[in-house]
Amino acid sequence: MSSWFQRKIRSFEAFAIDVIFGRAEGTAATLFAGFLQVLSFMFSGIVQARYWLYRRRIFHDQPLGCLVVVVGNLTVGGTGKTPVVEKFAAALRDRGRKVAILSRGYKSKSPPFWRKWLNWITHAAEPPPRIVSDGKTVLLDSEHAGDEPYMLARNLPGVLVLVDKNRVKAGMYAIKKFGCDTLVLDDGFQYLPLKGRLNLLLVDKTNPFGNGNLLPRGILREPIKHIKRASYVFLTKSNGQRDLELEELIKKHNPHADIIECAHRPQYLQRFGAGADEKQPLDFLKGKRVGTFSGIAVPESFEKFVRDLGGSIVFTRRFLDHYRFKKSDFESIFKEAIEKKVEFIVTTEKDAVRIDPGMPCPVPIYYLRLEIEILQGAADFNEAVERICFPGAAALP
Repeated sequence: MSSWFQRKIRSFEAFAIDVIFGRAEGTAATLFAGFLQVLSFMFSGIVQARYWLYRRRIFHDQPLGCLVVVVGNLTVGGTGKTPVVEKFAAALRDRGRKVAILSRGYKSKSPPFWRKWLNWITHAAEPPPRIVSDGKTVLLDSEHAGDEPYMLARNLPGVLVLVDKNRVKAGMYAIKKFGCDTLVLDDGFQYLPLKGRLNLLLVDKTNPFGNGNLLPRGILREPIKHIKRASYVFLTKSNGQRDLELEELIKKHNPHADIIECAHRPQYLQRFGAGADEKQPLDFLKGKRVGTFSGIAVPESFEKFVRDLGGSIVFTRRFLDHYRFKKSDFESIFKEAIEKKVEFIVTTEKDAVRIDPGMPCPVPIYYLRLEIEILQGAADFNEAVERICFPGAAALP
């Protein structure tokens, strides 16, 4: 595919995202929004028909006989799901559970189509899930595992991380092959074939449901009323001030769900590449001229962290979510960084896993490490895990 064609595709994707988030104006944006609205009505019908089939038991979900914790959201991207998955998996591991995280490996490199086709026509055995981590060793890189699974595997020794679109198969494999007794289903709220015992729904407090429309006109994967399927609702990216209107909306659709409010807190800056064992405290940013780049769903929140910590952002580069960086991208970034005399460059942890670890850095790169902090609904994260996953010995399998 030519570089010109790739640029055109990326330009169109950026335009479509701007239309969805209401950032684009003009006749073209209005016409395209109308077209997307029609597709949204069609998508809504498909989604609701699918849930009706599962609710009527025409399609069946499958219990696996162990604790299954589902972590997901109603919207696409940007709720801060990965740190929550990491925290829950670590807390369950530390309490003696044999934990496996099951992920579909979004944007990961899957086997080529010809191999899948050959397996199908020859009736070859279905390949096992990809093992990102066996609990001891990280076995795949971010390209073959996906950004989030690789990041989870790297940060969670003692926890298995498996990637497969068929999470029922992956769960059975984790139980039979590794003796797991606890499965954490990453981004699994819409994955109905595997029955979850606990459904944790994450809602981004800064932008809960976008414009209220389903994909592709909005950011909703399913209607807001499906909050009713949640066991607990986590309000993420909170500033500590309650939003009574949002809480009332949640209670309207699910009066029994506990609401737990949390924030993503920066912890430290981690050096990338040469000197990768170097950590710097957050005040290292104060008064520094820095550049930033990111390929995440909501770059504004990351850039706000940098500014709030005292960094002066001289330039910023935004790429599409899960964008695979090229050598030319960094040549351009470093060139601008040197021209504008920045002291270092800051990115996100999720973006750092997509950078070639052997890449020379004429300007230092640091990534910002974030963790979850409970603000309301529990004294701290450990209490939340105890209350949600360990309500009593009799409740455990």
